[in-house]
Amino acid sequence: MKSILIVDDEIGARESLKMVFKDNYEVFLAKNAEEALRQMRDCVPDVILLDILLPDLDGLKVLEQMKREDPDAMVIMITATRTVKTAVEAMKLGAYDYVTKPFDVDELRLIVNRSLSNQALQKEVHYLRERIEERFDFGKMVGKSIGMKGIFSFIKQIAPSKSTVLVMGDSGTGKELVSRAIHHQSPRKAHPFVTINCAAIPETLIESELFGHERGAFTNAIERKLGRCEIAHQGTLFLDEIGELSLLTQAKILRFLEGKEFTRVGGSKTIKVDVRLIAATNKDLTQKIKNGEFREDLYYRINVVPIVIPPLRERKEDIPLLVEHFINKYNDENNKKVKGLSPDALEWMIRYEWPGNVRELENLIERMVALTSSEWIQRDELPFSFLNTSKMNGLRDSILQGNVSLLEAEEAFEKELISDALKKTNYVQSHAAELLGISRRILKYKIDKLGIQQENSKPILDH
Repeated sequence: MKSILIVDDEIGARESLKMVFKDNYEVFLAKNAEEALRQMRDCVPDVILLDILLPDLDGLKVLEQMKREDPDAMVIMITATRTVKTAVEAMKLGAYDYVTKPFDVDELRLIVNRSLSNQALQKEVHYLRERIEERFDFGKMVGKSIGMKGIFSFIKQIAPSKSTVLVMGDSGTGKELVSRAIHHQSPRKAHPFVTINCAAIPETLIESELFGHERGAFTNAIERKLGRCEIAHQGTLFLDEIGELSLLTQAKILRFLEGKEFTRVGGSKTIKVDVRLIAATNKDLTQKIKNGEFREDLYYRINVVPIVIPPLRERKEDIPLLVEHFINKYNDENNKKVKGLSPDALEWMIRYEWPGNVRELENLIERMVALTSSEWIQRDELPFSFLNTSKMNGLRDSILQGNVSLLEAEEAFEKELISDALKKTNYVQSHAAELLGISRRILKYKIDKLGIQQENSKPILDH
């Protein structure tokens, strides 16, 4: 229930206003400036009705102090007489509106309701100032593999519910994208999607980030700050890398989930919110439970609807689509006209194991689009380390499948590695040897032993 603080030195006026609002609001009363400021700090009302004539301090001075302590305070000035000068001064000091006695009850209710709507908008603006959120659509999620099609279908199925979701997968698989998709397919899509990276915030600050703090709660807390849980009201709260939270913070998260209520750091008022929680992790939480690093009760609270995103190495049929998607994206950003990868380069992309998953692939495409001067990116434009890893992965698979012996694989890998080093250094042996970290004498011996030939009649320079 929203709360309202009524500040008026006349008991009749206080009681009349209380009668107007008591059925829909928690009502607090104050008869002077001292009580008003104390109630504001202790009760943290959503709206304040402030009489401009008080016995101990001018109402405009009180308004000024209220706005200094809490710039977001929603204050409506009331008085028996209205002058243009006073009204202008009140608005300059930050009053939301200005009404006169005797009250038109319907008009007053309308003004209070409008102020609350404005307050809700301000909360979202607070968050959007910190981080401009892009509206999500399925176009940002690319895949035709069975695993990804299953996830798309599951998102549509669970999005309309209020259930807590746990998204699991390796780093770089797109856990936040899946979480955004759930939010934007849900009835909450018009409200904030608020993220917090649990691994990136120090333990000393995490509670304030989650639940907010009051002015003076700790050093440098010069004004009230809304926490992510409060900003996410009626929307979705996304806790990324929840497995990195300490046991103490886990207990506080559990309490919040059980009642959807919390108290700001340094505050005493219990605040209730309506949020849907989506958590994500790249850790094995069941193992962390066994190690005493994660609360079992919290695990069952967040693991209501689990989603597991497969790593890119298990859905390689998605790689050509992802490559095309990211080339189009970075063509637009860099004003380029790259058409794609050559068949040879794409084959290497598919062969690679992608330990960094989609994030690594996107990073590589961004770099190649920025650096290439060709319409089609060639294999020799791929990073040398990438090619080496891809070769090793391909040879490993061949060995494990019984297609080649270990000795044959070693020889093939060495031959291809030296050939690539020679190509990259324009067939200058000394430069190739330096790139490979061996002497030129050993390189020449291996060239002769492995029967490596120059390409396009290009001589292998012995210097």
